Amino acid sequence: MNAESLNLSTSNGATTAYVTRPHEPVSAAVILIQEYWGINEHIRDLAGRYAKEGYLCVAPDLYRGRLAADSKEASAMMQALQIEDGLETIRHSLDAVKDQYEVDRFAITGYCMGGTFALRAACDFPELKAAAPFYGDIPEEDVLQELRVPTLFIAGLRDAWINPEKVNRLKEMAAKHNLPVEAVSYDADHAFFNDTRPEVYDAEAAADAWRRVREHFKKYLV
Repeated sequence: MNAESLNLSTSNGATTAYVTRPHEPVSAAVILIQEYWGINEHIRDLAGRYAKEGYLCVAPDLYRGRLAADSKEASAMMQALQIEDGLETIRHSLDAVKDQYEVDRFAITGYCMGGTFALRAACDFPELKAAAPFYGDIPEEDVLQELRVPTLFIAGLRDAWINPEKVNRLKEMAAKHNLPVEAVSYDADHAFFNDTRPEVYDAEAAADAWRRVREHFKKYLV
């Protein structure tokens, strides 16, 4: 596996993306959107997992190099990040990867804050082939109804933020507008996929969610 940095230029300043790729040539990429902590070791580890699955993985740094020291700082950084700014960074990462790596098929995933951006990007960027947001917030109906990208939404039943009521709202709007959404909820807490946080990590739920995401991406990217 190769790991490298990709320079990105946006209207709000320069940033980078953490890139992992297998040694062999690839034709598909996964855009990985960070949790509210930033591009930390956990996100880099996830990028490596996707490379081992045969994908180029690109994790654009929405915080432009900043990393939260604690949950209070992470929350403040997340609140300060405008949705338009994050989406522009994701857009630039897609374009840069097309140019530099000659990849033309993309999926997107993200966790926590990254799940919010992944689902929103799937609504805004129809060229994406698949999306797998984990416990991110749900866009307003006028945005969500534009979703055409096959989406696997992962949630936790014990999540106090992306709670079952929000997930049910997603399901209701998907049915109303005939959207390509499958929502899967586990008996787990918010951030249950993060194996660096033992207070919320659920190994069984994480393993099954990882299986589902791999199958979802394989279906639409291969």
